[in-house]
Amino acid sequence: MEQKNAVNPGARPAAPAASAAPAKSSGGASLFSVIVIVLAYVASLIIFKYVLGDPSHFIGGNPENNPKPGDYLGIVYKGGIIVPILLSMLLMVITFSIERALTISKAKGSKSIESFVRGVRQKLNSNDIAGAIAICDQQKGSVANVVRAGLKKYQEMGRETTMNTDQRVLAIQKEIEESTALELPMLEKNLVIISTLASIATLVGLLGTVFGMIKAFSALAQAGNPDATALATGISEALINTALGIGTSAVAIVAYNFFTSKIDELTYSIDEAGFSIIQTFAAQHGTKGQES
Repeated sequence: MEQKNAVNPGARPAAPAASAAPAKSSGGASLFSVIVIVLAYVASLIIFKYVLGDPSHFIGGNPENNPKPGDYLGIVYKGGIIVPILLSMLLMVITFSIERALTISKAKGSKSIESFVRGVRQKLNSNDIAGAIAICDQQKGSVANVVRAGLKKYQEMGRETTMNTDQRVLAIQKEIEESTALELPMLEKNLVIISTLASIATLVGLLGTVFGMIKAFSALAQAGNPDATALATGISEALINTALGIGTSAVAIVAYNFFTSKIDELTYSIDEAGFSIIQTFAAQHGTKGQES
C-alpha cells in the first residue's frame, strides 16, 4: 500500500523522545507477530491431531482407515501434513484481523471521525483554537493526536514575530506531516502479513493437493488393479487442501482491503483537518508573503 503523508525531505528531524516511542512500539509489534505465528501453528497441530484426527471420526476407530461417511472432520484430517499449515494461516489471518480492527478503532477515537473533523473546522472558522484543542483531547486516538499537534503549532506560530506568514504556514505544515509520520505507520503493522497470507495460502493449498494426488496415484499403481473408489477418495482428500487454501486466501484478501480502506479514510480526515488549519492560519495572519 502506498505510504500516505511521508515526511517532507526538508522537514526537521523528529526529537529523540518522539522517535523512541515508535521504535519501541515497532519492536513490540514484531514480537507480537512472532508470538501469534508460533501459537497459531502449535494450536493448528493440536487441532489437527486431537480434534480432526480423533478416532471417532474414522471407520473402526482407527485414523489410518477411511473417515466415516459424511464426517467432514475426518475428511479434512485426511488432507495430510499440509492441513495444519493451512489451519495456522487461517488462525493468523483471524488473529491479525482482530488486532488491526481494535487498533484502527482506537486510532479513530471516541466519536465518529466525520463529526470530529467537522467540529474542529467549526472551531477554526470561529478562530477558537483552544476549543479545537479541547475537541482533540475529548476525541483521543491517532487522528486527534495529529490534529492536536498541528493546532499547538498554530498557537505557537500565532505568537511568533520573527517569521513571515509563509514561513509560519510551512512550519505548521511540517509539524502535521511529522506527527502523521509518527502516528499512522503503526496502523499498517501486520497488514503485510495479511497480504502475504492472501498470496501464498492458495499456493500452499495447491501444493497439498499435488502431494495428495501423487500419493493417491502412487497407491493406485502399487495396488495393481484399478480401484475407482480408492482413487476418488484420494482425490477428495487431496482437494481438501485446495479448499482450505482458497478459503484462507479469500478471508485474507477481504480483511486486507477492508483495513486498507479504513486507513485511507483516517489519512483523508487528517489531510482535511490539516488543510483547514493551514488555510485558517493564512487567512487570520495576513496574505501570502506578508511580513508579520
